[in-house]
Amino acid sequence: MINRIDIIGLGAVGAMYADYYTEKLGADHVRILADRGRIDRYRSEGIYINGEKKDFPLCVAEDEKTPSELLCFATKYGGLKAAIETVRHLVDEHTVIFAIINGIRSEEELSAAFGAEKVIYCTAQKMDAKKELNQVTYSTIGDLTLGITKDGAPERLSALTEFLDRAGFPYTIAENVQKALWSKLICNVGVNQAVAYYNGTYETVQVPGEPRDLMRRGMLECAAVAGAEGIDLTEKDVDAWISVIDRLTPESEPSMQQDHKAGRKTEVELFAGTVCSLGRKHGIETPVNDLYLQFFTKD
Repeated sequence: MINRIDIIGLGAVGAMYADYYTEKLGADHVRILADRGRIDRYRSEGIYINGEKKDFPLCVAEDEKTPSELLCFATKYGGLKAAIETVRHLVDEHTVIFAIINGIRSEEELSAAFGAEKVIYCTAQKMDAKKELNQVTYSTIGDLTLGITKDGAPERLSALTEFLDRAGFPYTIAENVQKALWSKLICNVGVNQAVAYYNGTYETVQVPGEPRDLMRRGMLECAAVAGAEGIDLTEKDVDAWISVIDRLTPESEPSMQQDHKAGRKTEVELFAGTVCSLGRKHGIETPVNDLYLQFFTKD
């Protein structure tokens, strides 16, 4: 039985998860891992959730000796490689690993680093966490879609879901979890990039007009390359995601727009970069994602 969750990455979603599990299970059942520099910064600046300062169990990873039972990677994709090395010594033969990272690449990298049998495929959705400096706000935790591939271990998936059940965290099990990850990518390729490109909010793409049209065309490009990769996603899936996008809080914004406004590196390589690369591989034109890639990587 899993008794503790270790979280590496205290961005908006990582901090929201840290808050949720410490509230539901107690601080003894949570460990926040990072390198010494980050832990020192967290301690000096403080971490605030919905205006309240939090006293999370912050641990310098290199000083920890007890192996992780359940290890959640909550970094941005660009920080995954460094995070893997930070906690590598804490993964043993019993560790269960999952990531709440956008895109379709993180599970492959975690499997290569630690073994596919340890990794649960996961996509996180419907949360509204937002971070500015050391201040995180959220009103809904969203849910998880979980699953394993043929190389996965059903008993580890069961251990994870038993832990989530005790914590009351909502999830569903996907029969084809790789399709679920690709489906979420379609959403991110659409709404994250379009809102950031037009420097807007969700409302920018919820009303008829050029931004909404561009968003949909970018999503269709993603569905096309998914199909070429053997993932059965179609225009119906695109329209289903647009229905979800239309119900988002109009004045809110996706994480990519938050990064764009703050002058941080965006996840365009993970979104448009994936679509464009696979488009070239399969001879599929991807003009909208080419546009995004050029726009967000220009000097």
